[in-house]
Amino acid sequence: MKILYYDCFAGISGDMNLAAMIDLGVEPEYLRVELDKLGLGEEFGVDVTPDARNGIHGTRVDVRLAVEAHDHGHDHDHHHAPHAAHGHGHTHDHAHHHDGHEGHVHAHEDGDVTRHAHRPHRNFSDIRKIIMESGLSDEVKETSLGIFRRVAEAESRVHGKPVDEVHFHEVGATDSIVDIVGAAICYHRLGVDAVWVSPVELGSGFVRCAHGVIPVPAPATVEILHGIPTVSGGTDMESTTPTGAAIVAELADEFTSAPAMTVVKTGYGVGHRESLLRPNLLRVHLAEVARSSLSRTSRARLLQCNIDDMTGEMLGHAMDLLLEQGAMDVHFTPIIMKKNRPATTLSLLCAEADEARFKDLLFRHTTTLGVKSLALEKTELERRFDILDTPLGPVTMKRALIDGEVLRSKPEYEECREMARRNGIPLAEVYALIAGLEKE
Repeated sequence: MKILYYDCFAGISGDMNLAAMIDLGVEPEYLRVELDKLGLGEEFGVDVTPDARNGIHGTRVDVRLAVEAHDHGHDHDHHHAPHAAHGHGHTHDHAHHHDGHEGHVHAHEDGDVTRHAHRPHRNFSDIRKIIMESGLSDEVKETSLGIFRRVAEAESRVHGKPVDEVHFHEVGATDSIVDIVGAAICYHRLGVDAVWVSPVELGSGFVRCAHGVIPVPAPATVEILHGIPTVSGGTDMESTTPTGAAIVAELADEFTSAPAMTVVKTGYGVGHRESLLRPNLLRVHLAEVARSSLSRTSRARLLQCNIDDMTGEMLGHAMDLLLEQGAMDVHFTPIIMKKNRPATTLSLLCAEADEARFKDLLFRHTTTLGVKSLALEKTELERRFDILDTPLGPVTMKRALIDGEVLRSKPEYEECREMARRNGIPLAEVYALIAGLEKE
């Protein structure tokens, strides 16, 4: 089995994660092409350069924002004080390319005052719409929304507001969208079977935000990492950002400090700060582990309710919303209720830990007065994602496996649809071409 093992000895941030994935082999151009499917291309650029910390060489990623300005009129590196405590769900240092526009002022730890143009302060609903309407694959959309949802829910708890009412000045900003969606793109590009993570280093000290000085880790980071092994004090700075925390929380299948594995390749993501205690690096191994170490059975909940007073349009909207919120599955069954009324049973499958959240969504977005909950175990086939080169361009193949053997494969529908549109041919021809290549 192929896994990613995150060795978070100096924490994790969104840009360090992207850099480590590229250092492991994800092609920078592939990442840029996939990110362009968000339709935000005019807002950012992604720079990839070699860099090193304490003699250890790796890759550094800088997200260039087209909407930021600096009152000195030139480019430079500066250090952001984290803003998680006032709705900023993501903090990392990166090179900003300023264009001279006026904006609001942030005071930084080093005394520098940097003037920013007002970037889009998107909320979770805005981000969900951007992702769902993009040309990204279903798997990338699902993973991206899962990571964003963890940050959104953490910020909601910190600020005491409903999830969709929290405006993320940083998480809603373009650079954080790039970090999170980029993490999902890279994860699926590598096609691993599982992700293992070491205890996550949080750092130490205090950071300054708009409301004053707050302790490390930031409140949103604490919320996201509930139930996840962490350590503190290994660095003299904020080592793990809310975005970094959400990435490992969403992707991790197992947390372990002493994995039994055979390392195939190691990637280093170089951060943008200097620590006196540990090099500012994220180390990620691509490794092989014994199949018996992995389990595909998980505890889940089946939530059901019977509805006889919602239109088909309203039920369809509810299904879309529940799937966007991360339900494993939602389906409808026609039934006959009392007084011979035609009705619908709504069935929703979710993780055990998400039961309360989905019950709340069912009560808020359907007319049901009660929800049944059934405990069950969900067993999944192993899945792998490979890239198949075709005369029409590359396509992602989803493969289902049993005992390491491919049982069946299918191409991603959205990618096939785009191929058909781009080449002016029927979708059936695209599928036929791919099927022929698979047989060769």
